[in-house]
Amino acid sequence: MGEMLPVVSLFSGAGGLDLAVERADAPALDSNDKGSGLLHVAAATDYNAPALETLVSNFNSTKTLEGDIRVISSEQILEKAGLKPKEPVLVIGGPPCTPFSKSGFWLEQKRESRDPNASLLDEYVRVVRETQPEAFILENVQGLTYKTHRAQFDRLLSSLRDLGYNPQWKVLLAADYGVPQLRRRVFVVGRRDGVAFKFPEPTHSGWTERDRRIDPTKIPHVTAAQAFEGLPHLAIASDDEIVDGTYGELAAEIPPGQNYLWHTDRYGGRNHFEWRSRYWTFLLRLDPNRPSTTLQAQPGPWVGPFHWENVRTESGSLRARRLRVNEMLRLMSFPDDFKISGSRADVQRQLGNAVPVELGKAVVRALMTQLGYLPEETAHQKMIAFG
Repeated sequence: MGEMLPVVSLFSGAGGLDLAVERADAPALDSNDKGSGLLHVAAATDYNAPALETLVSNFNSTKTLEGDIRVISSEQILEKAGLKPKEPVLVIGGPPCTPFSKSGFWLEQKRESRDPNASLLDEYVRVVRETQPEAFILENVQGLTYKTHRAQFDRLLSSLRDLGYNPQWKVLLAADYGVPQLRRRVFVVGRRDGVAFKFPEPTHSGWTERDRRIDPTKIPHVTAAQAFEGLPHLAIASDDEIVDGTYGELAAEIPPGQNYLWHTDRYGGRNHFEWRSRYWTFLLRLDPNRPSTTLQAQPGPWVGPFHWENVRTESGSLRARRLRVNEMLRLMSFPDDFKISGSRADVQRQLGNAVPVELGKAVVRALMTQLGYLPEETAHQKMIAFG
């Protein structure tokens, strides 16, 4: 095909949305087929060095800028990409979600939405205003839409509307688009021509804690067990994978799909915890027959999801184990050969903050179809793409 269409990526992180852009029309979960190469991330920015190392390792021709977006000018970004205003087809990115996530919500400044990082939404708008892409895609945690942060969210939408982009937003469930994870994220999408973007219809269906309705015309949600098919089975766990210490025994006794509530007076474990005294993810084990819960970026030592299988320590004790890197890649629908730089904590932080690739692809593909760069996809073709 002809020359690839250029994309500018902000707050790039591990590159989940970047990968979705470059593989927008590739078959689902196929590491070997990279699609037609319609789009190319010309320049990517992030303040986190390990994240940019990850980008360099996986996006050989993407130019990167490390630093705080608040001091990086749009001119620098365009120059790095070799572009002028109006030449980027897309600006994409997810401003750091910490200010809007439930994690750390007990902090007064986050409850009152006074986190200084919230201003990064304004920086995203600034770059859109100054680079004038044909369209943009912004992704963030669902918490951005909550009443607590509504002032920031409304200001974001109003600012983008003032630029003529007619922003549309929707909270999407990753599992509904072939990702083996019950991860909800908000997407905001706008076009320079002001035509309203239409979000893609789900391809998959299954029950969740919020909705027990299942659409029989759609593909069933991908389960954790299905996601892990073909991965090597290692009998011995490394020390940093073993869930040990204060709650090690208790965690090992929890059945698949259960959490600390197993050890309350209402379930079959030990009567150790008070009912609903902890977060849902405390000592949570994966259910192999369901999609995973949300993979967290910075979990505490007792925060799951942990694998449903136990491992034995050197002393012979049974212990739960944390997810391995190749398993986390699968739960985020990243290709198996994706390289992530840094320590295990760096890897989890990068993946936990990333956009699941198949979810990102669904949004990018819908946008590029509506812009006229990709042909309309039939329901039958979508079914074939997901096997």
